[in-house]
Amino acid sequence: MPAISRAVLRFVSLSALMLSLPGVRASAQTALDKQITSVFPDAQALYLDLHQHPELSSHETRTAAELATRLRALGYEVTEHVGGMGVVGILKNGPGPTVMLRTEIDALPVEEKTGLPYASKARTKDDSGRDVGVMHACGHDVHMATWWGTAAIMARNKDSWHGTLMLIAQPAEETITGADKMIKDGLFTRFPKPDIGIAMHDTNGLPVGKVGITPGYSKANADSVRITVYGKGGHGAQPHTTVDPVLIAARIAVTVQSIVAREIKPGDAAVITIGYIQAGTKNNIIPDDAQMGFTVRSYKPDVRQHLLAGIERVAKAEAMAAGAEKMPLVERYESTSAVYNDPVLTQHLAATLEGVLGKESVVTEEPIMTSEDYSYFVEQGVPSFYFTLGVADPQKLAEAQAAGKQLPSNHSPLFAPVADPSLKVGMTAEVTILRDLLKGTPADVKKFTNPSSGN
Repeated sequence: MPAISRAVLRFVSLSALMLSLPGVRASAQTALDKQITSVFPDAQALYLDLHQHPELSSHETRTAAELATRLRALGYEVTEHVGGMGVVGILKNGPGPTVMLRTEIDALPVEEKTGLPYASKARTKDDSGRDVGVMHACGHDVHMATWWGTAAIMARNKDSWHGTLMLIAQPAEETITGADKMIKDGLFTRFPKPDIGIAMHDTNGLPVGKVGITPGYSKANADSVRITVYGKGGHGAQPHTTVDPVLIAARIAVTVQSIVAREIKPGDAAVITIGYIQAGTKNNIIPDDAQMGFTVRSYKPDVRQHLLAGIERVAKAEAMAAGAEKMPLVERYESTSAVYNDPVLTQHLAATLEGVLGKESVVTEEPIMTSEDYSYFVEQGVPSFYFTLGVADPQKLAEAQAAGKQLPSNHSPLFAPVADPSLKVGMTAEVTILRDLLKGTPADVKKFTNPSSGN
């Protein structure tokens, strides 16, 4: 028996778990259960295929083509190469609202170490020419397979909804560039602008069968900052003849933490992390310059601006204090805003999900400081609901929590979602949400959102 087939059987053995999960409807006789059962084999096969053929950000050629082909076969109007590798699928089903469902399609430069029989063995050259392993370490393969299964159910059961369904397969989420590129390529001018946007992300922090919701801020603003510190190089034994950029960088690294500790109001989320300081070639040579890499996280726009201004202020002040003749170069080269869930929409859809999954299976989660470029869609005026899907084995998660540990998280080489029944729960959630929103009129949908909300 092929290894993949054995893996499928291992997953199928977990299918019974779905029926025993608290709150998940056990009856296989319901219409939605039957529809999910009918598409599940293809969705699972797609998951296994995507898992073994991951592609890096902005290079998702095979992935995008596969999704586009599958959408066309379902009857969607498909446009490829939107903002690079982006795919847009439109399914019109009479008058009504327009609802967008987005999935990400890129993988990470991570060598998989899960030991699964279907583990990725892919390797490629990254944009800098380094040979790297490639893995769906963030679970985008789960997202895509769920997204396609939902697309199939919606296309094959058009009597259960009306309006326009807009499916987005977004590239380059991991480099927080794909959403912006799709928008700049006319996503909301060449195609209908959605009344509501929906997105999902998997997590090992919740067991299979549960979904997480977060009203308001869900994910953080993220800004990547690079600082080049200029000094005056020379012999390490004669520091008085130099201006030491390594020492300046060290002072900056310490002092910027006072911005969070002493300048940001207690209770406002703020993080400044320095991921690297690079300088010099030899222990007895003081170099001419040093480079520092920052990630800066926040939720509120005013906090974000204070952090960024404060970092530049500290960098220049430390350079002046050291007598540097040239001020540091401060570059902000990657950024995305916080993901904001419309509170009214979130409350409405939480109740909708509770009606299907059970109240105990819909968990309110705290916002987290990771980031997501879905925020670009929100900034275009699309009220949105971004929720999480639990993909952890319940027993393993309970054992880890009892031991005060965590399961391997997204981006770990050991990240291994329980695909079945995660895909089924994900499809149940997405189809339920879409059918709830794709009824009535666009005006009816607007009642589910707060016109004054935003980030």
